[in-house]
Amino acid sequence: MSVQPGWYVDPADPSTRRWWDGEGWIGAPVPVDVTPPEGPPPPEPAPEAARPASPAAPPATGAPAPPGPVEGHPAGPVTPYGPGQVHPHGAGHPQGPPPGWPYPTWPGRPPAPRPHGLPLAGYGARLIARLIDFGVLLLLNVLVNGWFVWRFALEIAPPFQEYWRRVNARDLSTEPLPAAGAQSGSLLVAILLIATALWYAYEVPSMAASGQTFGKRLMGVRAVPLEADQPLGFGRATRRWSTLGLPTLLWYCCGFGLLLQFVDAVSALFDHPMRQALHDRRAQTVVVQMPRTGGTATRPAPHDRADSPGDTP
Repeated sequence: MSVQPGWYVDPADPSTRRWWDGEGWIGAPVPVDVTPPEGPPPPEPAPEAARPASPAAPPATGAPAPPGPVEGHPAGPVTPYGPGQVHPHGAGHPQGPPPGWPYPTWPGRPPAPRPHGLPLAGYGARLIARLIDFGVLLLLNVLVNGWFVWRFALEIAPPFQEYWRRVNARDLSTEPLPAAGAQSGSLLVAILLIATALWYAYEVPSMAASGQTFGKRLMGVRAVPLEADQPLGFGRATRRWSTLGLPTLLWYCCGFGLLLQFVDAVSALFDHPMRQALHDRRAQTVVVQMPRTGGTATRPAPHDRADSPGDTP
């Protein structure tokens, strides 16, 4: 997945915007505070071709011979490119990245996107933040859901107890195991409903207001919309959560919901360059790393944030 063509802030000069054509920067820059024209910039005028020299007439008898090449200087015209170095956009364009380019580049690979002037959050920081949130949710479920889990364990205990009794006694009886209690099914549904509601109440309000849960705040990462650095709002935060949280209700179906959640969790590893999981793509959000001042993550001032390749122009 490559960055789509469009006007983006030039990483080498954040005070200007340039046109990214999917492979490189082309055209003249424009000030960052000026609305760029629609579409690509007009083509730059081609440099005037050098007039071919007319064949030199043989010197007249007694006339001095034309001077030869000076020692230490090339005999032909000097070009800014070495042998075999031809810029993909033609003559007149600089070879390689512009001066001061802060990112490593490879042929055909654009620079790392910086949504709203912020670097993308790393996979490790996002994983630790999610594990911290799961730890908080586990404590909440112990407090609110503990009684229902205890009752469910009592309902499903008879078949397990009978099974282990036969194993320890080396009983090869083929009689069916006793059935679980009649309330086991309804208790499982109640447990899953309560767990889903606790997850929604814990995550959605905080994400809607600040883009951060407790775990994300500790790790200094934040979810922001692709189009602007602003709060998510309840609608977007609910869409983002539902892709990962609602499958909890499908744990009842042989753990099918857990499989969906695993696929969502690892999907960010295969999304380039924005590292969006499925829930990010549905809500059109991206997770960024916040700058740290004095050991805490702070939100940058509006004048410090700028669009970059990877944002939707």
